[in-house]
Amino acid sequence: MAGTSVPLGIEAGLRLEERDGGWALAGPAASRFGLVDEYLAYLADRNYSPKTVRAYGYDVLAFCRWLVVEEQPLPEVTTEVLLRFLRACREATVAGRPGPNVVTLSGRRMDQYAPTTINRRLAAISGLFAFAAMRDPDVKNPVPRGKEARWLVAGERSGMLAHTVRRPKTRSSLRLREPRRLPTALSQSDAAELLASFHAWRDRAIAGLMLYCGLRSAEVLGLDVVDADIGGRWLRVVGKGQRERRVPLDADVASVIQVYLLAERPESASARLFLVAKGPNRGQPLTAAGLRTIFRYHRGLTGVVGGHPHALRHTFGTALAEAGVDLAVMQALLGHAHVDTTARYIHLAPAHVKAEFDAARDRIRSQ
Repeated sequence: MAGTSVPLGIEAGLRLEERDGGWALAGPAASRFGLVDEYLAYLADRNYSPKTVRAYGYDVLAFCRWLVVEEQPLPEVTTEVLLRFLRACREATVAGRPGPNVVTLSGRRMDQYAPTTINRRLAAISGLFAFAAMRDPDVKNPVPRGKEARWLVAGERSGMLAHTVRRPKTRSSLRLREPRRLPTALSQSDAAELLASFHAWRDRAIAGLMLYCGLRSAEVLGLDVVDADIGGRWLRVVGKGQRERRVPLDADVASVIQVYLLAERPESASARLFLVAKGPNRGQPLTAAGLRTIFRYHRGLTGVVGGHPHALRHTFGTALAEAGVDLAVMQALLGHAHVDTTARYIHLAPAHVKAEFDAARDRIRSQ
């Protein structure tokens, strides 16, 4: 099958380019895929974030490259063609990764795409054909639909969390099974050691907002100066999907932010709270790449291998679960759209689980 020894037809002469603030396909074969450009523009019109539109663009790009190699026109794609693409994704190798003799602990080869990556591509493709069917009802959507998903966690059925019940929705039967992994939190000692290694007030404030307020890295970078109410100890946070929430500001973190604003933050016309402190970009908003560089340096300095930005947020969520905080409150603090995402942290409360286990064992032995 074509395209299985390389990243799915990368030689097809297609690429993704940014145009007028949006994204579109470019290259000799781009004229065959005008629908893709319209789809990406439609996502932007629906107020999807630029990063999401870009991610969808690259996912659909992989599909279009494969279609070029297979000499398959986009309007003639059928379910059988999608199944062939699914197989190509599963068999494709990723350039630059170790060979087939290197596997993960779960047994998956390191040189192949993860199920989450393949499912994300299939979701983008499904959206593309749903967009085509929306424009023209006579167009047949080749994406097969599975049975209605009615997965509800116990807390969603009644009571205070009844409002979180999701409407049943169809799921594509093309989806791969994904391993269910729990969030990885840092131990108390590792978190303290990593936090102590930050000496700049800016970096200490950033790490503190993740560890003590549970913010995502993108949420931290998106904060404006006016979003931090230091006196009232509140934060205005814009999360995924442009959803706003108010988060209590830890007193120690508030003090660090105040010192940063008074003594370290460079003068700038930017409204962003966290700025680049040195170099040619001094005074410009700190970027995601810059934040990754900061944490990479401190992981090497401290030896805390798991010291990634999101691990600090997971540590915050785990601490809430161990303290027995109400699930609805945890959902509000963490900014999750659905409570079943928050419920994962309940399984990360080893102290609480062990205490209940010991109590149950004592009751059994006393009988």
